[in-house]
Amino acid sequence: MEYIIETDQETDGRWIAEVINLPGAMVYGASREEAIAKAQALALRVEAEKLDNGEISSFQTGLFFRAA
Repeated sequence: MEYIIETDQETDGRWIAEVINLPGAMVYGASREEAIAKAQALALRVEAEKLDNGEISSFQTGLFFRAA
């Protein structure tokens, strides 16, 4: 799955990043780069939670693992 992250700078200087594909997924960062990194981490946490709860399969995440 591809996530789209939109960023904007607040009037107080902080950056906000919103993961468009995940309703309500918004984070703040001191810089644009930090906000994007936090948004990416949040998206991964959401995917991990869905996988852990059996809501999706690993095929749906686009991440593949092979046990050796």
